[in-house]
Amino acid sequence: MRNLLYFLSLLLLVSSCMTKKELVYMQNPNYKETTPTTHTTSFAVYKLQPNDVLSIKVLSVDPDMADMFNIVSPTNAFGMSDPGSMYLSGYTIDNEGFVNLPTVGKLKMEGLTTSQSQDLIQRNLNRYITDATVVVKLISFKISILGDVKAPGRYHIYNDRANLLEGLSMAGDLTQGANRQNVKLIRQKGEQSEVVLLDLTDPNLVQSQYYYLMPNDVIYVEPRKTQLKRENLVVVGVMLSIVSTGVLLLNYLK
Repeated sequence: MRNLLYFLSLLLLVSSCMTKKELVYMQNPNYKETTPTTHTTSFAVYKLQPNDVLSIKVLSVDPDMADMFNIVSPTNAFGMSDPGSMYLSGYTIDNEGFVNLPTVGKLKMEGLTTSQSQDLIQRNLNRYITDATVVVKLISFKISILGDVKAPGRYHIYNDRANLLEGLSMAGDLTQGANRQNVKLIRQKGEQSEVVLLDLTDPNLVQSQYYYLMPNDVIYVEPRKTQLKRENLVVVGVMLSIVSTGVLLLNYLK
């Protein structure tokens, strides 16, 4: 029994050791401290889809006219950083891809970028208000991060060019037991879902078309197999410790 306990203790010690290669992101021996390595990243501009929520603000020297189009007056909108409050003050794109604006009517938003939708609203608004400025922002940009991260959950992003590493940093980064070579990204494309596997240790990650996040992305970080084995060994070690304690007590009582 004693030899078995020594063997298990040694096995637990060996299995608990991690190498640097298992933890480091974007590994490349060609990286140099004094010479930056540049990459060309493929960035696809997000196209609006049904159920997206837009913040549409109209600014004008005539506030009474502008307030016809503002669900919340711009002068009262400061401090409304809560996602729920922002959704209530936004315009939702309907299932046909339209946004219904007061006086202006329905405008087709599906398939446009936020800047294109801003130009479209501006052109139509100029027929009713002179010297008005339209500002459009996407306020339904949220992602979900699950699995072996320190703070899994849903996060709202206020940056059109947020990347995968920024998203993971919002969740407190990966745990030591996370599999950095097999991160799942689930992305919505219309009515379909696309699942891709990403390797965070690959330096070419920044060149991937999936490096930048899109609204409603789901990131799932798997545990490493060695981590699962380590946890199982810990359970076995605890059980054997209980058994050995029981054996010692029986020997003592004899």
